[in-house]
Amino acid sequence: MRYVSTRGGGPAVPFRTALMAGQAADGGLLMPERLPDLSGELESWRGLAYPALAFEILRRFTDDVPEEDLRGLVEQSYSAPAGGGAGFDTPEVAPLAPLGDLYLLELFHGPTLAFKDLALQLLGHLFDYELGRSGETLNVLGATSGDTGSAAIAALRGKSNVRVFILFPEGRTSRLQELQMTTVPDPNVHCIAVEGTFDDCQRIMKALFHDAGFKARWRLGAVNSVNCVRLLAQVVYYFHAWLRLPPPALPGANGGRVSFSVPTGNFGDVFAGFLAAEMGLPVERLILATNENDILDRFFRTGVYRRGEVRRTPSPSMDIQVASNFERFLWWRLGGAGAKAGAGAGAGDAVRAFMSAFESRGEARLGPGRARPGTERIVSGRADRGETLAAIERWYGRTGRVLDPHTAVGVKVAEELGTDAPTVCLATAHPGKFPETAPPGAEVGHPRLAGLDDLPARKVVVPNDPAQVARHIESVCA
Repeated sequence: MRYVSTRGGGPAVPFRTALMAGQAADGGLLMPERLPDLSGELESWRGLAYPALAFEILRRFTDDVPEEDLRGLVEQSYSAPAGGGAGFDTPEVAPLAPLGDLYLLELFHGPTLAFKDLALQLLGHLFDYELGRSGETLNVLGATSGDTGSAAIAALRGKSNVRVFILFPEGRTSRLQELQMTTVPDPNVHCIAVEGTFDDCQRIMKALFHDAGFKARWRLGAVNSVNCVRLLAQVVYYFHAWLRLPPPALPGANGGRVSFSVPTGNFGDVFAGFLAAEMGLPVERLILATNENDILDRFFRTGVYRRGEVRRTPSPSMDIQVASNFERFLWWRLGGAGAKAGAGAGAGDAVRAFMSAFESRGEARLGPGRARPGTERIVSGRADRGETLAAIERWYGRTGRVLDPHTAVGVKVAEELGTDAPTVCLATAHPGKFPETAPPGAEVGHPRLAGLDDLPARKVVVPNDPAQVARHIESVCA
């Protein structure tokens, strides 16, 4: 399997290069040059434990990691906690639970209680494995709106051949999200609070990756979903959810199809579901759910991709106006490589032109008649602050279950855009990370969060300037 850039530049690269580089050399994002058709494997995978399923899917995307090594890395990634360390607190890894007429896919059982753990635990083990083979070191740079940072830190803390630098917007994550990052004492962990928004953090990160000299000199690697290996790991839980649905939920008349509602800001999680559908998972709809930072909802309704002002909401991990992974979808829609088509001539040129227009004017649009078959399965909706908090109250009153504010966005939009197919809502974080949105009297604590306020915290606050961030990284690495 080789990986190609969404902007069409440079040669195709192997899995190891895609893993370690994160972003393509021409500034684009890496994608598998083709996708396997897994539709014929589905029935044979019923009953597989999560690690076994992950191995079966991921082995299709790498031919430079021996299969037995990959199997071992996957099993390590989804193991139970040992000695109070990282791990998943349920053998199912991602349990599926009923919620009225919907289902919740619980993606918050990892070490930082957020869905990012399902990909980043694996990414951490893969980094460690590859660096052990090569004897090299890596400086991992990431930007977070809340959960990616703590999940990356949990995956990489204490590793002797990796430093991890996490950019986050000062004062714009939840209190517990920040503490999960800044209270980690390992000397290879560096938290950088940027005086700006998450979009500013992401812009700075991309600027440093685009500086070829800086990237090579300090051996930068990526943990954000710009790293395509992270997306491939997220594909797994869509297959897992379908395989866990009880038979009555998948009537033959429906062809076994299922819909997923995905709260998203950076488009990575919903795009992983889109890839699963392209690989043969019977998906009726992918319901893209945004908060008031609704650039993605507006695009799917109007075809116009227009930047707006970042608004602070109860769901801070989605307070994003520039969605990194949208470029991947755009490339696919314009005819990029895939399971059912060869490389789309000119897709890279079209992506470059679209992104250039967006970066210079803050707006770009697609002309009519350019949609590739399959892209129409994505529908979208939004939930504002009042609707999000009302959904939390409503479902607590109805079921006694507390939803975190991101999951509540997905549930509200699923109620609005529901289909005849069973609908699985991705529960992306534990409600204990957002106690301020819990209904009065609801118990939402978690042992992993207890005592964080009592620990010493470390962070460096820097201006909203790539040069300042670069200087800080250089001062640490020199």
